[in-house]
Amino acid sequence: MTARILLVEDEELNRVLVRAVLARADDPEVRDARLVEAGSLAAARDVLHSPDPVDVVLLDMNLPDGSGLDLASELADVAEKPRVIALTASVLPSDRAAALEAGCDGFLDKPYAAADLVTVIASNLPH
Repeated sequence: MTARILLVEDEELNRVLVRAVLARADDPEVRDARLVEAGSLAAARDVLHSPDPVDVVLLDMNLPDGSGLDLASELADVAEKPRVIALTASVLPSDRAAALEAGCDGFLDKPYAAADLVTVIASNLPH
């Protein structure tokens, strides 16, 4: 079964980067995953309420219509919760703690290395 990854990111350049990293990933599960993109919390909620389940959410913390922490908190109570990886340029320990407390399963600092992104995705895909 092909994994489905939701990228919640408002910056087009960052979405292009993630697309390129996934397309070139050495890990076949990551490379073959179906990437769905959302540029806002509202668009992400639409994807998450669709019948197709999402396995991993790559979640920007600062979006035009709110904080990614809000979405992470909403997902914490979902029965079949996808794994949620916070993506942020903020490297403060308090921000990392807030993301984990909100229900994120991991945290990746921007800018991140392509190998780190692939590793965090691969380690959070269902096996």
